Amino acid sequence: MITTTQHLHLFLEQIAQALDITEAQYQQVVARYTAVSNHLAKEDSPLARFRPDILPQGSFLLGTMIRPIIESDELDVDLVCRLRDKVESWAQKNVKKAVGDQIVTNEDYKRMLDEEGKRCWTLIYSGAFHLDILPALVGQEHYNLFEKSYAGLQKEQVDQLAIRITDNTLSNYPWDANPQNWPKSNPFGYAKWFQNRSASAEKQLRMLSESVEPLPEYSKEKEPLVRIVQILKRHRDIMFGNDDEKPISIIITTLAAKANNKETDILKGLLMVLHNMEAHIEDKYSYEHQKVIKWISNPINDEENFADKWPNEPNKQTKFYDWLEKAKEDFGQIQHMSISDAYEYLKEILGTRSVNEGLKGLGLDTFINENKKPVNYSSSLLSVAHRQQPIWPMYNSFHCRIYAHYKNPKTNKRVTITGSTVVPKGCKIYFNAVTNVSKPFSVHWQVVNNGEEARNVNQLRGQIFSAKTLGKGGLKHSEDTMYEGLHWIECFIVKDGLCVARSSEFFVNIK
Repeated sequence: MITTTQHLHLFLEQIAQALDITEAQYQQVVARYTAVSNHLAKEDSPLARFRPDILPQGSFLLGTMIRPIIESDELDVDLVCRLRDKVESWAQKNVKKAVGDQIVTNEDYKRMLDEEGKRCWTLIYSGAFHLDILPALVGQEHYNLFEKSYAGLQKEQVDQLAIRITDNTLSNYPWDANPQNWPKSNPFGYAKWFQNRSASAEKQLRMLSESVEPLPEYSKEKEPLVRIVQILKRHRDIMFGNDDEKPISIIITTLAAKANNKETDILKGLLMVLHNMEAHIEDKYSYEHQKVIKWISNPINDEENFADKWPNEPNKQTKFYDWLEKAKEDFGQIQHMSISDAYEYLKEILGTRSVNEGLKGLGLDTFINENKKPVNYSSSLLSVAHRQQPIWPMYNSFHCRIYAHYKNPKTNKRVTITGSTVVPKGCKIYFNAVTNVSKPFSVHWQVVNNGEEARNVNQLRGQIFSAKTLGKGGLKHSEDTMYEGLHWIECFIVKDGLCVARSSEFFVNIK
């Protein structure tokens, strides 16, 4: 017999799969960067003698990439353009320019090329993704070690996987031809370390004798650590939105991998990772800052601190710890919930789309009360163009939930609205939001309607608007039912200029 805890594990696994990029997206990205690689290396290219190729780095290589909250947003894919050599006199500037010059010999790429970045050239595939191409020099030993398992590499061999990159903000960028003085990075060494940390005990034994492909084929089956990182990244995105000071992915990924204890149950592993994360943040004295600072070391380069921006930008440190405490609280509560209650709670902290898609096809819908099932739901609904995005920095450290009822125009009786309720036209709906935010605060609502009736009379809505009254009074709102379709309403609680709580979408089916 499957227990509630086991169902929560399966539910989180399915939610993480829903967060993952699709196989079609994966194959499209691979096809696009392979085409760029072939263009750089073709026979008449000035770069051909340096045998350039392009490989992914970062979350695409690790398998931890997640789809955007808004489906129409573009993926950001990090790539490395590896060159095996260069002209002896070339400095960083020349290497970067040579790659950029060859890219624009293709008219399509020339049109798609963004303005030059600090380290990368960026190709924009409108409506799909960005390819951030990082020019880099590598040594021959890099290739010899590249396909070997991390478990079979010595530390000095991991160091030989490092690449030398360009950075146009450095003083030696335009003139220094010695690559040993250029910035150093090791995305492939890090990827091998992460793979080793995520591998099960059985898989680790195989890794000692088998080489590891640099880019595995797309698979829906991923190690629990990968799924844990994806879930934590989405929790962060829901909490902070587009806030530039939110915890960065490399910190979340690194701490999760260091704290991982090879737990196969995602919920247990998630709770263990969150419990152990802080133990891997060191306090070190910094001569540069003349004080003790927080230090999150790069696992393959102890001299690099992934939290190096925290001393000069303390809000980033504060927001990391705020996120960590909220994640502990949120997932700690989940473990004690029924599947039905967890479904509602997870929508608030991981987003309606991913939770609904995770539910679909799993068979857990039999455990969700009929009144909580989404009706006529389609994930594409949430990406309609007329839906306004939040206008404040997101800092969802509190909760907000909507309840609603309508008065039956025939019987004048109160009817509670649930996911399975069909609301008739010509009546009034009364919404009530409940939140744990302390006063004072302001309340904002967003009504998004769909359907041919509203579209035909140019009455599609999606703007965010202020509540008619302040404080608790603003938590009540009413709407008339005028147009058929599946519509929804959201509530935003704003305090000191920040959105501190946001409800999940409350759907209303009008016929």
